[in-house]
Amino acid sequence: MENPTTLIFVDLASDDPEATGAFYAEVFGWTNEGRPTGVYHRLVPGGNFRHKDGTESAIGNLHVGIYNSANARPHPATEGAGPRPLSRGTDHKARIWLLIGDNQNADDILAAAEARGANVLWRNHYWKEFNGLNWAFEDPWGNEIILWGKAGEPAVVPEGFTRE
Repeated sequence: MENPTTLIFVDLASDDPEATGAFYAEVFGWTNEGRPTGVYHRLVPGGNFRHKDGTESAIGNLHVGIYNSANARPHPATEGAGPRPLSRGTDHKARIWLLIGDNQNADDILAAAEARGANVLWRNHYWKEFNGLNWAFEDPWGNEIILWGKAGEPAVVPEGFTRE
């Protein structure tokens, strides 16, 4: 059987890839690699995907890229793609969903992001369809990040959470 198309990377737009890489390294503890520095950065979350029983699989976590909106690469034209404005403060853009670790706290992550210039979009929401607790922020470059926490089986939804 032929292999299906596979997601290998998601890129975030930034007008300062070096600062964006540092932001995510500081907020989540990810490795920030300039490839080359200031032009394109690769964020490496580390660790591997987990099996349902919680043990680590052999499959490494996906990486996140950060491209420079002033001249997105790769591009077939020598002069590149040319400047592109960032989508700050709009509702119509891609969103990145991150599963928070069992030993992590969403409020701590939001506080770290906010201290570094992020805008908290919402806190404490439960989405029944996927049985998840979630929170969201917009980074200083306009990228929307949704934090996802497992609600458990049966679901345990803390008091005060909105629901849908």
